[in-house]
Amino acid sequence: MSKLHWKWIGILALILISGLFLYPSVEWYQTPPAERQKLEQARLRPRWLLNLGLDLKGGSHLLLELDVAKLGPQENIHDAMDRAIEIIRNRIDQFGVSEPLIARQGERWIVVQLPGITNPERAKELIGKTALLEFRIVDTSETAQKAIQKAAELPDPFAAEGKLNPEIAKLLPPDTDLLSGKDGAYYVVKASAALTGAYLKNARVEKGGDFNLPHVALQFNPEGGQIFDRVTAANVQKNLAIVLDGQVYSAPVIRQRISGGNAIIEGNFQMADAAALAIVLRAGALPAPVRIIEERTVGPSVGEDSIRAGTKACLTGLASVLLFMLFYYRFSGLVANTALILNFLFLMAGMAYFKATLTLPGIAGILLSLAMAVDANVLILERIREELALGKPLVLAITAGYDKAWSAILDSNMTTWIAGIFLFQFGSGPVKGFAVTLTLGILISMFTALQVTRAIYEAWISAFNPKEISI
Repeated sequence: MSKLHWKWIGILALILISGLFLYPSVEWYQTPPAERQKLEQARLRPRWLLNLGLDLKGGSHLLLELDVAKLGPQENIHDAMDRAIEIIRNRIDQFGVSEPLIARQGERWIVVQLPGITNPERAKELIGKTALLEFRIVDTSETAQKAIQKAAELPDPFAAEGKLNPEIAKLLPPDTDLLSGKDGAYYVVKASAALTGAYLKNARVEKGGDFNLPHVALQFNPEGGQIFDRVTAANVQKNLAIVLDGQVYSAPVIRQRISGGNAIIEGNFQMADAAALAIVLRAGALPAPVRIIEERTVGPSVGEDSIRAGTKACLTGLASVLLFMLFYYRFSGLVANTALILNFLFLMAGMAYFKATLTLPGIAGILLSLAMAVDANVLILERIREELALGKPLVLAITAGYDKAWSAILDSNMTTWIAGIFLFQFGSGPVKGFAVTLTLGILISMFTALQVTRAIYEAWISAFNPKEISI
């Protein structure tokens, strides 16, 4: 009796803990979508929230390709891919996307899934930036001004595959480049950068100036601060162009020597533009450009339809199994059904606790794990029936039924569980979602089939001392 009491205390404690884990999800998805979006942007999502995947929540699916041809001669492609994935993950995390999927696919492709993203264009721009930050001295000579004037006369001085028009190239002073500015103007700058973003320590958005406009404040590391100090000291009263990915964001005049390793980027920014630029600079530069070769968008309405269809499929299948078990095994079927419902409750709570993402393939994994739980209960009940047919007393028949069914249950569940582990290890995206629910569900189904149902039988026998069972 003492052992039985502890069993039930443990089972009831698990039911209570599961309810606590699932309550935030119930409350969260009852909150209006607009309010949920505000809370997500403020990073105020509750703990133990059951996250929905791209196919259920809606969002964007991107396939990126790293331009390996532009890697440095000493750059290893595997290291470059790892760096690119880490940088993209840092950028997306700072952008505020909840539960993104970022995974390598093949030799030079990266899969990015952004569930619930409301502005995919801004996210694509953020992901794809190479973030090459340079500080270049502006050439204001008369020759440079002629080149700028000629560029302004042409519809597009870079029309020929991004290359500079030969007429303008002839006018440029030696060792200079013509770059376009964010404001639409053109600048002639030194070909070599006086300082690059490799020395950047931090970048953040601040407000200031005469009109309290947002700008990006930069902080260099000690070595970068010394270089910046020397550059500004040697070029007082000259313009210093702040160049990001080949575009001039601003070209302020160096009024005096700037010490301390701090600078700002001004460019009539909107707050969102300044924030996105700061994120890119903080996350670092990609080892090579990436381009989007595939893009799919799943609308929220499609996700809601998937949720309704998946829920309907789950409930229909579960109800059919429950009715069959109740009709065929009667009281023992009711015991098995109780374990099946608890199995589903524990599985959902486990996914919430581990912050797993629920997808449509994940729902298929749930259904398969429930089917495995039914299979385990059927094995146990058939073994008990065989023992009763041999004339054994009820208590001995139940004990023998569990003992003899154990090896078959362990074999069938462990082989499937091992397959699920490999799917999780080597799969990606939907395959991984299926593997998570399958492996977790199998472990829980073995517990409910072997421990919960046995505890129910033991409590029933202890309370009523029956001589036979409806099976």
